[in-house]
Amino acid sequence: MDAHEVNRVRAKLALYVADVFASVPRKDQRAKGDCFLRGLMLDGRRKSIQAMASRLPDGNEQNLQQFVNQSSWNPVPVQRRICERILPLVNPTAWVIDDVSLPKDGRMSVAVAPQYCGALGKRANCQVAVSVHSASDTASCPLQWRLFLPKEWAADTDRRTVTRIPPEAGHREKWRLALDMLDTLAGWGMRPPVVVADAAYGTNARFRAGLAERGIDYMLAVRADVTAHPFDAKPTAPDRKGPVGCWPQPRYRHPAPSVVALAASLGQEAFTSLSRRQGSRGELRSRFAAVRVRPAGNAVERPIRVAASPEQGWWDGTLPDCWLLVEWPEQAEAPTDYWLSNLPADTPIADLVRLAKVRWHIEHDYRELKHGLGLDHFEGRSWPGWHHHVTLVTAAHAFLTEQRLAPKAPGPHSPPTRSSTPSKTS
Repeated sequence: MDAHEVNRVRAKLALYVADVFASVPRKDQRAKGDCFLRGLMLDGRRKSIQAMASRLPDGNEQNLQQFVNQSSWNPVPVQRRICERILPLVNPTAWVIDDVSLPKDGRMSVAVAPQYCGALGKRANCQVAVSVHSASDTASCPLQWRLFLPKEWAADTDRRTVTRIPPEAGHREKWRLALDMLDTLAGWGMRPPVVVADAAYGTNARFRAGLAERGIDYMLAVRADVTAHPFDAKPTAPDRKGPVGCWPQPRYRHPAPSVVALAASLGQEAFTSLSRRQGSRGELRSRFAAVRVRPAGNAVERPIRVAASPEQGWWDGTLPDCWLLVEWPEQAEAPTDYWLSNLPADTPIADLVRLAKVRWHIEHDYRELKHGLGLDHFEGRSWPGWHHHVTLVTAAHAFLTEQRLAPKAPGPHSPPTRSSTPSKTS
């Protein structure tokens, strides 16, 4: 936004800040929040505090630095209020989970470490944050963030002290951070219609089990080497040898094939051309097939099922079933993408495809958050500073999303709105 556009929404922004930052106790801190959000939304290549302060007529670099890096205001109530405002507006079809990398120099920025950096496409020095986004066909917005703390930071007392990492914050895998965020949102009375994630999360059977245990439906991409039994495969047990001894446990007698092998066994005739979504140049289409399968592997959770015979109290060996969705584009020689979903067995394939492809929203969010709102321009090093910064960036993104979704006021030459015919009273 240019200076004129920012000034045009100053009154709306002031009301937004008064509501979203109502939990921040001091009036001067809320004023700094208003100033910081204007700096993030104002045009400019760099969204560091120094650069924003130089562009704002009321910008004070020292005050903004203190507000973000040293101030003790709690970002959690602010995050909750953002979610309470944005969720009804977006009316999401799914929540999308992903992670984003933020390249950094040196080793003293909180949680920085040599690790795979998606922004650079290679292993590099960076921070990694896991996020949950609310997405619909018309809008999307981040709801929660967690900063991934690499193992080397868990026992590094010196760096933890300098960057003010709280004692309870330790190393947790990214999929566990994602479940933590879902639990936080559930504690606020917010539940996803469906959770969508890429293969880095979907391939993890414990992550899928964690969602199922919480009663959450999912549509998760998986790698091609994930294994699953056909739906009609039956576990069997050999006869018991003699009247004494343990009953043989039922199990599947053939190794589970990979989803690649299952997709190949379907044949091209099983694939149907369906719309993926509406793109900027028209409808995007591809070919899809969906079948019921039973995911396998050592990490798959075994449900407890009591067999019919009273003396047999063990699991009957039947793995839970779910959808396997496969994409095979027209020009491709073989299937290219795979998803597992625990949605009901009567879910139409068109709905499965629409949910599988909703992840494009998160790439749009990351691009806007990074290039437009300075997500990766934070130059502080502390744990509180990073969480303050990401909360302010989310607040700016949510405000802009609200403005985009707000009904447009009719202009002076707009045609009159057609009103519905009033019903007759008896």
